[in-house]
Amino acid sequence: MKLGRSRLAGVTAVVAAAALALAGCSSSGGAQKESTAAANNGGAANVGPKAYTIAVITHETPGDTFWDKIKAGMTSAAANHGITIKYSNDPTAAGQATLIQNAVDSKVDGIATTLVTPDALAPAVKAATDAKIPVVGFNSGITDYLKLGALMYFGSDEDLAGQSAGERIAKEGAKHPLCVIQAEGSVALEARCAGVAKTAPGTENIQVNGQDLSSVQTTLTAKLQQDPSIDYIVTLGAPIALAALNSKSDAGSKAKLATFDLNADAVAKIKDGSIQFSIDQQPYLQGYEAVDSLWLYLVNGNTLGGGKAVLTGPAFVDSTNIDAIAGFAANGTR
Repeated sequence: MKLGRSRLAGVTAVVAAAALALAGCSSSGGAQKESTAAANNGGAANVGPKAYTIAVITHETPGDTFWDKIKAGMTSAAANHGITIKYSNDPTAAGQATLIQNAVDSKVDGIATTLVTPDALAPAVKAATDAKIPVVGFNSGITDYLKLGALMYFGSDEDLAGQSAGERIAKEGAKHPLCVIQAEGSVALEARCAGVAKTAPGTENIQVNGQDLSSVQTTLTAKLQQDPSIDYIVTLGAPIALAALNSKSDAGSKAKLATFDLNADAVAKIKDGSIQFSIDQQPYLQGYEAVDSLWLYLVNGNTLGGGKAVLTGPAFVDSTNIDAIAGFAANGTR
């Protein structure tokens, strides 16, 4: 377990530095309790005889490679601490709420969940906190996790990320950007596009069905054919960016393209100049810290963030640093 702690210290230091540098948004230290493991060891912060089970619940859409990096991070943290992970996902709000309730009913030791539709998930999260099960939010819900009762949050400030993207494309001369939202009702995606519009006037949003990439391509092709004044496309996920590249070709559009998040194909497209840049939220780190922080809380009553969200992004990935990032992407961690 000493090896796990040294790796934890390095990761936690990086996250804390990132949070300070980016002046992170709020997170709750939350009410603390003595863990069973600590009690069994005279208060010492050791794993002890208890093997913890943590439920990780997301709004993953099947086939979206973004979530592979989340899973890689949580798996690494679990392996370091002997944690059993119960992973489940549902892209619908009702389905994800049911999964959270199922985790509560199964009496897991902790829950890490995305909070992409906070109003719909609130009753299930309350059921967890009422049952004294600690909850950590990650990836989505930075403005709502405190109200829902989550102890900590790990993710990007999506409004800040959107503003950063908008500022950059505006400097490149964008007059009529198109921001593509692939999941209706997602507070994180809506915040990204709202941020883009704040710094890139003239931004227009379009809703597509991210669960059907052929539909995404058809919808975007039609839009680009209808409105040739669109000069920049901002997608909010790497698979959507690849569909948008096909739409550009089909429509004969000369619009530039930027995206949020990465996968191996997006890395290749940044390398060849088809995608101008990506804004990376470091999903591996989100998955790792969501699990790791619950372990720390359970064994020693620790919380991270000092009452504020721990930021894992935004960070630009472009032609200046893509070669360095590509190696991590090949490993499935970026």
